[in-house]
Amino acid sequence: MAAQLTKEELLAKAKKPAADAMELHPFYRGKVETMLKCCVRDFNDFAIWYTPGVAAPCKAIQADPELVFQHTNKGNVVAVISDGTRVLGLGDIGPKAGLPVMEGKALLYKYLGGVDGVAIMLDTKDPDKIIETVKLLQPGLGGVNLEDLSQPKCFRILDTLRATCEIPIWHDDQQGTATVTLAGLINALKVVRKKINEVKIAFIGCGAANVAISRLVFAAGATPALCCFVDTKGILHKGRTDIEQRKAEFVDKWKLCNISNAEGRTGGIAEAMKGADVCIALSQPGPDTIKKEWIAAMGKDAIVFACANPIPEIWPWEAKEAGAVVVATGRSDFPNQVNNSLGFPGIFRGTLDVRAKTITDEMCIAAANEMAKMAEEKGLSPDYIMPTMDDVDVFPREAAAVAMKAIEQGIALITNVTFEQEYAYAKKLITRARGMVQDAMATGYIALPKGSIAPKPSKVIVAAVAKATAKKPQAQKPSKQAKKTARRTMRSGKKGTR
Repeated sequence: MAAQLTKEELLAKAKKPAADAMELHPFYRGKVETMLKCCVRDFNDFAIWYTPGVAAPCKAIQADPELVFQHTNKGNVVAVISDGTRVLGLGDIGPKAGLPVMEGKALLYKYLGGVDGVAIMLDTKDPDKIIETVKLLQPGLGGVNLEDLSQPKCFRILDTLRATCEIPIWHDDQQGTATVTLAGLINALKVVRKKINEVKIAFIGCGAANVAISRLVFAAGATPALCCFVDTKGILHKGRTDIEQRKAEFVDKWKLCNISNAEGRTGGIAEAMKGADVCIALSQPGPDTIKKEWIAAMGKDAIVFACANPIPEIWPWEAKEAGAVVVATGRSDFPNQVNNSLGFPGIFRGTLDVRAKTITDEMCIAAANEMAKMAEEKGLSPDYIMPTMDDVDVFPREAAAVAMKAIEQGIALITNVTFEQEYAYAKKLITRARGMVQDAMATGYIALPKGSIAPKPSKVIVAAVAKATAKKPQAQKPSKQAKKTARRTMRSGKKGTR
């Protein structure tokens, strides 16, 4: 059994990704690029893919716009769109500074979901301009992932676009975070043997993420009256006149003021967490946003989700020392990563494959249940409540669950597909995407940092190389005896014709 790391070693481990990022981002100068998916046998093929041949599919699409999905990549393209006003835990850092995050999102879409993500940064904070821009971009896109938009405008932007666009619009900070958090909560409650409708939940932070999380968690059975919400000014309750005066702007927060906190608690984080069974924090990056003594004051067998980025509200080892049984963060370098990356690639894969018109809460819940089911099949424990990103099956299984729910709800344009068929198709695309990266690293087309070991080529490229280099069987020379036999046969044949 491996020796347990010290606090100092854990802290150093937590800081390493940032140090590596500063070295590797300039090494590659970006994380994604455009790559061909069609063949180029020789330069004559350009006449097929571009002018003059390309005019034929153009005219076909003009006559029947639905053919755009057959003749182009539209059905597999998702734009990751942001104005950089609420990036991770960094706040309003602007569109240029937010670009590395959106490129990272595009990378995850491709590698984990086989979806072609395109990062688009908008140099405006005006919600009306953002809405108009997204609408104008629709013809070339299969869907849109809104990202890192500040509140409260993010709610209006999402709601308006979902109501008016012909392609699915997704705000990952809301819907994605809510989906993976619900999946983690389902299994965490199984670990501590508590029922979702009976637990007290303290939601720390009342931004886009926790508002959406609460909506999905309540839809899954949690009781709003047993829950408390905390924003920068304290616990939400019916007497929060600051929110009431702006209720037209903060519609969801005012609703939460009225349906949650039946006890009428006031105060801050400490008061909200006292006696709570679950803490779901997506607030100010830590590590001291949540104190150990506040966790110690929670109910027995407490569950803590400290999911602020890039640093959780409290280090997981400190939360455990304070008495928490299950601790989750948004980071991949600690157990129980509750991160959107486990959700959006598979969810959009399934959405695009059946050409669903939107992504509903029911589709998100279906994805959460499938995610939770996969982890449960492997055996739940306090340190394992979620599948990890290297569990390749989680994404095609989510895709299949989402696709089936879209068909069931009547919002899918492709309906003649089963769970098994969608799973197989999604896995094929995802395996291809991963294999292409693996082979590019193996062959040197993706350079590796000094000290890195290149992976082995995939089975596909090994088979292709073997086929190309195989020696062709040569015809055997006839033996002397065979030659004599052939000559006798020819002579006898000639005699017979006289």
